[in-house]
Amino acid sequence: MRHDPEAARAALDADGHMYVFAYGSLIWRPGFTHAAAHPALLRGFHRRFCLWSHRYRGTPDRPGLVLGLDRGGACRGLAFRVAGVEAAEVLAYLDDRELPDGGEQVYHRRMLPVRLLDGGRMVRAVAYVANRGCRLYCGRLSPERAAAAIATGHGQMGANREYLLNTLRHLRAMGVRDAGLDRIAGLMPGE
Repeated sequence: MRHDPEAARAALDADGHMYVFAYGSLIWRPGFTHAAAHPALLRGFHRRFCLWSHRYRGTPDRPGLVLGLDRGGACRGLAFRVAGVEAAEVLAYLDDRELPDGGEQVYHRRMLPVRLLDGGRMVRAVAYVANRGCRLYCGRLSPERAAAAIATGHGQMGANREYLLNTLRHLRAMGVRDAGLDRIAGLMPGE
């Protein structure tokens, strides 16, 4: 892991903690220590299957899809609160997970304003936004084509279908309905 103390300091909110906005698999598989998980709202971006996956949820021959934050709308998710003393380690883990060395950068790490819904406070949160300039970006994919790819995609992290269904289950448990993801799930052929 590449520890960058300067980036970690820049990722801290005014309260001395780092917040990480989760909108997909980070919700149900964060992989890092956190002090709290707050329901949160990010404006200006929405959750979308907009990135081809040739490794984690598919292969080059049979690509799957992964979620990204794409421009426009709003997105409900979780904001994980990380103690400031753990920020460098967590940021290094997240960068290794979302911005792997040697791979095409499908995400940009950004600091974005997020509203904590369990108190209304605004915080600055680390968020990984889809890189629209990446050759794997596919933001205009029809729901039908997305459903077909997700139904057959399988990569290092497992079946693409399970990635979608896990995300939907966890969003529903949080009281969040995502019409786009629901539509794709409804279009997928049965197993």
